[in-house]
Amino acid sequence: MPAARKIPMRKCTGCNEMKPKKELVRVVRSPEGEISLDLTGKKPGRGAYVCRNEECLKKARKAKRFEKAFSCAIPDEVFDRMEGEMKSGG
Repeated sequence: MPAARKIPMRKCTGCNEMKPKKELVRVVRSPEGEISLDLTGKKPGRGAYVCRNEECLKKARKAKRFEKAFSCAIPDEVFDRMEGEMKSGG
C-alpha cells in the first residue's frame, strides 16, 4: 500500500492562512522583474501565493505584502491586471 502523499501547503499573502498549494494562485516575479499571475505554477522566478478570491488579493495589496515578498515596488496597473485575470480565469 503506497504511503499517503504529502500535500504541499503554502501561505496566502492575503489572509495568512496555510492552504493546499493547488487551491492558491501563484504570483511570480520573473528574473526580468515582471510581476504576473502564474496560473500554471511553472513560471520561473520568485513566487508568492494568494487565495483565488479578490478579497485576499486586495488585503495583500493594501498591506503591501507582495512588495515585501518580492522586495520591489509594484505598480497599480499590475494589481489591476491581476484582479482582472482572477475574475476571468479564477
